[in-house]
Amino acid sequence: MSPLFDPQSPLFDHLVFLGALVRNPRSVGAIVPSSERVAADMVTSVQPASRVVELGPGTGVITKAVLARLGPSGALLAVETNHVFVERLQRSWPKADVVCASAEALPDLTASRGWEGVDHIVSGLPFATLPRPVTLHILDAIRDVLKVGGTFTTFQYAHAYRLPPAVRFRRELSDRLGSPPRSHLVLWNVPPAHILTWVRR
Repeated sequence: MSPLFDPQSPLFDHLVFLGALVRNPRSVGAIVPSSERVAADMVTSVQPASRVVELGPGTGVITKAVLARLGPSGALLAVETNHVFVERLQRSWPKADVVCASAEALPDLTASRGWEGVDHIVSGLPFATLPRPVTLHILDAIRDVLKVGGTFTTFQYAHAYRLPPAVRFRRELSDRLGSPPRSHLVLWNVPPAHILTWVRR
């Protein structure tokens, strides 16, 4: 089968991703999916029995990395607003609980599943392009569901890392979670990205 039509091929992922970008560039915020190196670095805190939330999973590069680390007692809730991505994720990763919803609804989504707290949250959301009220509601939701000692991991592109919106995002999330992030740069991505991890205090 041609990679253009093989749903498991990286090329197919790129085509799906670009289609979503053309339809709604503000909600996608990138031109290609994250690299496998970024995905691997995003999930280093995930343990086999973790309850994990993924925000903005897109085509599932990070979803795949999370599921590879979870054991039978672990669980992944993936929250995505793009119905094309949701349908693809549900087909590709049936072990994940994929919902079409905004990350702002995170407290209700976790409560309805009987989760009293989340161990880890990983996010591919394009916070720099989201409306500011939406971003603030999501940051509050992250604070409200993340356990003490739990982690939140996201990334920011290197070219935008020092721009005011990115700096403000880091400051506002640090204020909510009670600690600054640890950060490292991944060059093997288009474009290079800083991986940021906060621990809830």
